[in-house]
Amino acid sequence: MTAMRLKDQPLSERPRERLRAKGVDALSHGELIAILLRTGMKGANVVEIGKQLVNRYGKLDALARASWEDLAREPGIGPDKAVTLVAAFSLARRLVKETCGESPVLDTPEAVANLMREEARLRPGEVFEVLRLNTRRRLIGEPVKIADGTLDTILVHPREVFRPALEASAAAIVLVHNHPSGDPTPSEADIKVTRDLIRAGQLLKIEVLDHVIIGRATQERPRDYVSLRELGYFYT
Repeated sequence: MTAMRLKDQPLSERPRERLRAKGVDALSHGELIAILLRTGMKGANVVEIGKQLVNRYGKLDALARASWEDLAREPGIGPDKAVTLVAAFSLARRLVKETCGESPVLDTPEAVANLMREEARLRPGEVFEVLRLNTRRRLIGEPVKIADGTLDTILVHPREVFRPALEASAAAIVLVHNHPSGDPTPSEADIKVTRDLIRAGQLLKIEVLDHVIIGRATQERPRDYVSLRELGYFYT
């Protein structure tokens, strides 16, 4: 049976009209995506295209991590619609960051993970970053990227880590990086780098408060991050 085109659907069943009548929470992921795709798609059943796109990727998290090139190859999408989707997901991540406030208090691993999660989980590779804090544990400025790549293959030199902290007159720092595999369990290299930086911070009178590694949650592992301080690695 041929799928019903959007223009042939009853007005009350079309995504935009349903959103106006029932609110955004009444729409499925596929219907919301259909609203983004609708403009300029003549005769296409964009609701079906949206639903199929969500089904192929499985989760919105996976869909949000897709590049525009990958999305453009999907049936019924093309370059223009792919860019529209990438822009929408980018705005969502910026909104999450904005709601955290200009200067959030980062006094727990959970607070650090909440701040960094959206950016970290979409990255295809590891990124090592430093958060600079004042004496009240409030974030100073933006996170500072130190290096790309696994800690086995990148050089994380104390000079590069503490220079931005010294420039900002930070009282403390938090180390953060992601594990694209999804498993946030620290490697031996993660532990060694952490201990080396703790010792360097003691010499500079800048406390290393924690090293938070962000992965992905699973049924067996409901928390998507680990704290090396909580795991007991913060001794020298």
